[in-house]
Amino acid sequence: SVSVLSPGYVNARLEKETPIFNKQRIDFAPPEKINSLVVSSNQLCMSLGKDTLLRIDLGKPDEPNQVELGRKDEAKVYKMFLDHTGSHLLIALNTSECLYLNRSVQKVRALSRWKGHLIESVGWNKFLGSETNTGPILVGTAQGQIYEAEISVSEGSLFSTNPDQYFRQVYTLEEESGPAPVCCLEIERGIEGKFFIIATTRKRLFQFVGKVPEGTEQQGFSSIFAMHADHLPSFREFPASFGFSEIAFYTPKLRSNPRSFAWMMGNGVLYGTLDYSRPDSILSDERVWVYPSDIDITVNKPISIVLTQFHFLLLLPDRVKAVCTLNGQVVFQDPFLEKFGLLTRMIKDPTVQQIWIHTEKVVFRYHVQRESRDVWKMYMNMNKFDLAKEYCKDRPECLDIVLAKEAEHCFQNKRYLDSAKCYALTQNYFEEIALKFIEAKQEEALMEFLIKKLSNLKPSEKTQTTLLTTWLTELYLNWLGILEGDPSQRNLYLDTREKFRTFLSSPKNKDCLFNNRASIYELLASHGDTEHMVYFAVIMQDYERVVAHHCQHDEYDEALNVLSRHRDEKLFYKFSPVLIQHIPKKVVDAWISMGSRLDARNLIPALVNYSQSASTQQINEAIRYMEFCVYQLEETQQAIHNYLLSLYALCRPDSLLSYLEQAGTNPNRIHYDLKYALRLCAEHGHHHACVHIYKVMELYEEAVDLALQVDVDLAKSCADLPEDDEELRKKLWLKIARHVVQEEKDVKKAMACLSSCALLKIEDVLPFFPDFVTIDHFKEAICNSLEDYNKHIEELKREMEEATQSAKRIREDIQEMRNKYGSVEPQEKCAACDFPLLNRPFYLFLCGHMFHYDCLLQAVFPNLPAYKQAKLEDLQKKLAATSQPSKSHHRPKDADTISLGKGQQSREQIKADIDDIVAAECVYCGELMIRSIDKPFIDPQKYEEEMQSWL
Repeated sequence: SVSVLSPGYVNARLEKETPIFNKQRIDFAPPEKINSLVVSSNQLCMSLGKDTLLRIDLGKPDEPNQVELGRKDEAKVYKMFLDHTGSHLLIALNTSECLYLNRSVQKVRALSRWKGHLIESVGWNKFLGSETNTGPILVGTAQGQIYEAEISVSEGSLFSTNPDQYFRQVYTLEEESGPAPVCCLEIERGIEGKFFIIATTRKRLFQFVGKVPEGTEQQGFSSIFAMHADHLPSFREFPASFGFSEIAFYTPKLRSNPRSFAWMMGNGVLYGTLDYSRPDSILSDERVWVYPSDIDITVNKPISIVLTQFHFLLLLPDRVKAVCTLNGQVVFQDPFLEKFGLLTRMIKDPTVQQIWIHTEKVVFRYHVQRESRDVWKMYMNMNKFDLAKEYCKDRPECLDIVLAKEAEHCFQNKRYLDSAKCYALTQNYFEEIALKFIEAKQEEALMEFLIKKLSNLKPSEKTQTTLLTTWLTELYLNWLGILEGDPSQRNLYLDTREKFRTFLSSPKNKDCLFNNRASIYELLASHGDTEHMVYFAVIMQDYERVVAHHCQHDEYDEALNVLSRHRDEKLFYKFSPVLIQHIPKKVVDAWISMGSRLDARNLIPALVNYSQSASTQQINEAIRYMEFCVYQLEETQQAIHNYLLSLYALCRPDSLLSYLEQAGTNPNRIHYDLKYALRLCAEHGHHHACVHIYKVMELYEEAVDLALQVDVDLAKSCADLPEDDEELRKKLWLKIARHVVQEEKDVKKAMACLSSCALLKIEDVLPFFPDFVTIDHFKEAICNSLEDYNKHIEELKREMEEATQSAKRIREDIQEMRNKYGSVEPQEKCAACDFPLLNRPFYLFLCGHMFHYDCLLQAVFPNLPAYKQAKLEDLQKKLAATSQPSKSHHRPKDADTISLGKGQQSREQIKADIDDIVAAECVYCGELMIRSIDKPFIDPQKYEEEMQSWL
């Protein structure tokens, strides 16, 4: 069969890797034999021959520095000690003397206070030490004494001072036989100011623990040793000895505390971790690696030990052994050729994690590469799966092996849920694992496996996602069905139900569930789980199914709550006809809360169906919603207004008229159908409403006719509406008068109509009265009418007399004007050109202004309308065409009428027409001057020219 979820790298072959410990021979040929070698912080110091010291900065290996010890005697270098900064070098001589060399100087200094002691070990102060000062340090001698000392270099001093500040004994280490050499010293600081001092002899490992008050660290460690003056400190002892011991530490990061240790002594190697939270001893998880048979401490005893993160390396005279600290197995052996000579010492630079080995003539260096590469496998075999996974995070093929092993381990120990979680993360065949849980009848674990597997699938793996989702749904439903029938499993049922709902509502599964919702609905239906069917429908936002479910089960309030919560207009339109039959008030409240999101036209069918079979009280709910639409939402749809009108006509006639009046009388601003409203009101006998509609339609005759059936005053108000049509108003009032006289037979009311309308006269109304009516009833009206006629006649007479007098005065004025004249003195001048007036033809005006004919023409012509200018030009041409010249425009009348010939009369007529145009009024006193008040004195086009003339 083909696997649905195939493994990706079950048979992946691990790559061939380089060795963890990679040896490199240093290209260096010493001129003399190498006595001792120390390395720290990339600074290497080497003792050559009897008197030479070679210093090399490994960052600049081509620039070695050679220093002479300057000894003339037979003294030899016994041991060298270099601090953690690579600045302070102590050189112990076999003559029980000690020399000091600082990295920044070239001269070796003797430490006078140290003389007489053979130095075996130094405990450097990593907390207070600097490049010029060591701070308080501890020194161990071959006689078992521990001294406290401090070395300081004075910079720029004119006088040479001793570098050793003090050298005082603080303790003596002993074994059964008495004082024993101090092989190693280490100072570490824990928490809360607590210090741990580790000191070793050939058989014993001592621990001194004590607090140094904050701020007094510079005073040294005397107080810690003083605490153990009367009793021995805590120590570990082993019986065998090969004359010395050595302890190594592993520090994971620079400037941090060591995390593990390895002590090489006569019986083997004691190794473990360091726990600084312990009160008396920081040694923890101690184990002893016993020397195997190929190591004989009498013949080829170990020389040095170095500790890395997961291994310790033992230096033997002819080879190097690496032992894994996790399982105690020898994982690496590196024999050296005899031509290099016997191996002398092995040391590790703690800052760069490099291991150095030398013989008397050759230097080697080991690089530690990816030491943790196989650690996962060891932790896995030890069933420490969390640690195993930690060390193969970046190697998925190894992580898969660890997970598979952990899953199998949990399955064998019946921890099925944990097994399922691990199996889900592996690349093992899906079918095999699923069948494994099915055969073990562990349905809960199978569900856990499927859930984890589902969460690890990629979005592109849609087929697998669909398969797992459907299968999980089926398993959940089966499990819930079993638990629901068992009252004792109520809590487990509730917990499982919550998990199932979380599964259904998971955003990661949403798309898959949505695309396959039909299958899920079928599963839910097959199990009869309507509760989760509704829950799933809500998650899928399939609210139509949810509302339909509630309606089918008569849960109308729940159905309305779903509609109100999700505010889907289409669902409101669909389910409102059902809901309004049962909970009308709540449904209308929900509609109102939806506001303008609902189109009321789509709800009218539900209301119509509801109102036809409902009582008046229920119809009021329909009216309430329609009023909300009209008055609050200000709906203008005709269907809404027509329906509200029909409800008013059916149930609320008192509200009908107020609605119509509020709608106004402007047909363009009315939203209901006038003809429909008229027919509706007529059917229900609402005459007042019909009259109002007739008025809006401007059918005043019909309005008055119908109003007369209801109320005469209402008819009167209708009769006055056609204000612009007096004939129609008179006709309407005549209808009212006829009704009052003929129908009501009320003469006084008829007379009141005459007073209400000024258009009606008594003679208009008289024909309506029957013959037997006596004149006494309207004698007063007839008298009033006759008086009105007399007043009108008198007014006409007065107007005729006034017109006669006015005509007489006009004739007199005309006669007077014909005989009016003016005198002109010889010295008079033209008002325009200021030249003598009598030199040329001129005009004289009643105001006293006098103008030459040509001057007046020049002033008037530009201001004449275009048609008058054209007429004037035409008259001038006609005048020029006549043969008789004219010397003056103003001559006595008889001179102008000497000749009565046809040509002379034409000329005089032309001149009169010109006078009418040019001399109609004085150019200075007439309208012409008033019209030109806004014109500038200087023509804008000639403004620049005028300005230049003034300069």
